[in-house]
Amino acid sequence: MSGADIILRVLAEQGVETLFGYSGGAILPTYDAVFRFNEMHAAEPERQINFVVPANEQAAGFMAAGYARASGKVGVFMVTSGPGATNAVTPIADCNGDSVPVVMICGQVPRAMIGTDAFQEAPVFNIMSACAKQVFLVTDPTRLEQTLRTAFEVARTGRPGPVVVDVPKDVQNWIGPYQGHGTLRFRGYSDRLETLAKGARLDDSKRDEFFDLLRQSERPLLYVGGGVMTARATAELREFAERYKIPVVTTLMGLGAIPAKHELSLGMLGMHGTAYANYAAQDCDFLIAVGARFDDRVVGGQPDRFAPRARHVAHIDIDDAEINKVKRASWAHVGDAKDALSSLMEHRAVVDVHSAWLEQVQELKRTYAMNFDRESAAIQPQHVVEKLSEITRGRAIVSTGVGQHQMWAAQFFEFVEPRSFLTSGSMGTMGFGLPAAIGAQLARPDALVIDIDGDGSIRMNMGDLETASTYNVPVKVLLLNNRGDGMIRQWQRLFYDGRMFVSDKSLHRKDFVMAARADGFEFAVRVETTSELDEKLKAFVTFEGPAFLEVMIDENADVFPIVGPGQSYATMNTGPFIPSRTDQEGRIGGSGGKYTSDMF
Repeated sequence: MSGADIILRVLAEQGVETLFGYSGGAILPTYDAVFRFNEMHAAEPERQINFVVPANEQAAGFMAAGYARASGKVGVFMVTSGPGATNAVTPIADCNGDSVPVVMICGQVPRAMIGTDAFQEAPVFNIMSACAKQVFLVTDPTRLEQTLRTAFEVARTGRPGPVVVDVPKDVQNWIGPYQGHGTLRFRGYSDRLETLAKGARLDDSKRDEFFDLLRQSERPLLYVGGGVMTARATAELREFAERYKIPVVTTLMGLGAIPAKHELSLGMLGMHGTAYANYAAQDCDFLIAVGARFDDRVVGGQPDRFAPRARHVAHIDIDDAEINKVKRASWAHVGDAKDALSSLMEHRAVVDVHSAWLEQVQELKRTYAMNFDRESAAIQPQHVVEKLSEITRGRAIVSTGVGQHQMWAAQFFEFVEPRSFLTSGSMGTMGFGLPAAIGAQLARPDALVIDIDGDGSIRMNMGDLETASTYNVPVKVLLLNNRGDGMIRQWQRLFYDGRMFVSDKSLHRKDFVMAARADGFEFAVRVETTSELDEKLKAFVTFEGPAFLEVMIDENADVFPIVGPGQSYATMNTGPFIPSRTDQEGRIGGSGGKYTSDMF
């Protein structure tokens, strides 16, 4: 069969049900193979591969990412050579930063033309090598099948990530045998996987060391990241926390690892984490990091000021490069979070309950509870998210763009289940929310999927409103419109003496509701007063098809708490509605101080 047909055969073998992509000359043979594959299985619709065409290649990558994040499967997208490939750099880098398994199949000019500056030629291998987990350029067509199979294996194993397969057009047109088996062998990568497998279970001495540290502590704290979700270890995490009565803080990517209303949950920590989560991290004497990488949005620029009272740090991560990279660990284990937590609990160690610490944590939650201006006549964005969480009971898959709306969603939506919060954590990519929601909805057709977006972010990939209506994907798009790039405005107010440059969009003429209607949304509604919010939110959530709700929010609403440049958790700015351990005058913003943007 042709190389293009081999690609489709491997995709079917790997269980791929949905593909995302935009066409072009160099990938056309494989697109034709998709058509012929589905035609061949016309009598068996369940074996056909659904193909979704977005507005552009970046959106195709984010749809594949949303599919992967919501399902745990490998997301797959196809693009053509040249600009098709370069448009896909951002989603590949995004997936690499957030450890999301996707495979990108890219068309390339024929082998004989590589390096001649041919039409729509780009050095995909060179470009993508800097931001993907692995890149393959297929120059030997007899190895195409094994290369594709290996791409899926690399994407999903170890620390997951994006894999790019660059396939020249003549390789797609090549005719050869389909073997039905075989992968490439990478000695270094295979050896690492074997080492991980051998070290998955902790021996008695290693477990003894951990529990010795736990017994020495009076204020232990679990610091949980997205690695717990990747390892499908949320049940083990909850059991571990409950057995040893250890409070839990999560990163942005770890939201949903433990239900928000669980008595041991303190929510998100970090730059915009809850005040009580940050204060707990400030107070703890034993920090137990599981599937978290001590990134700068959590640790800041000075790691020694993060968890300063922690006499010991334990770190469990599947990537040995993360151990001691930022914060030095007293005890560390390289391995899968699920296996590590299970292995620790097999030890049956007896540990005293830290009752005083648990009481202190509950007092932190009561004293420094999240809050906002509940008396304002203007619609407060926090109230919108809070109300949405109440209506859905926290049982929705929520995607976001990047900015203030992203943080309000993280702070005020009470997630119940894992893989419920899909957001661009490491790259912070505006425009992520809508295509990711579409991908997630296709992965989880029975779930309620809501894109909480901002007027700045949604502009980036607004063309995919049409994608949702074209394919009748019943995503719900909740637009929090503050007529500007809100997070930039907040920083300009706090740190740049209020000089609003390019962040104010009040003069822009975009009518988002009209645009949604033009793109085929039958439900496209605007909310301008608090009195109409509840009714329209409920109608929005229960609408059967794609729905668009624009809420005109308070343009002056800010995200608090904020750990600004040069601050630690001890001196974070909690804003006017959340109590702080320090006096108002001692907080950033309260004294009108000036700060540079080097931490932004």
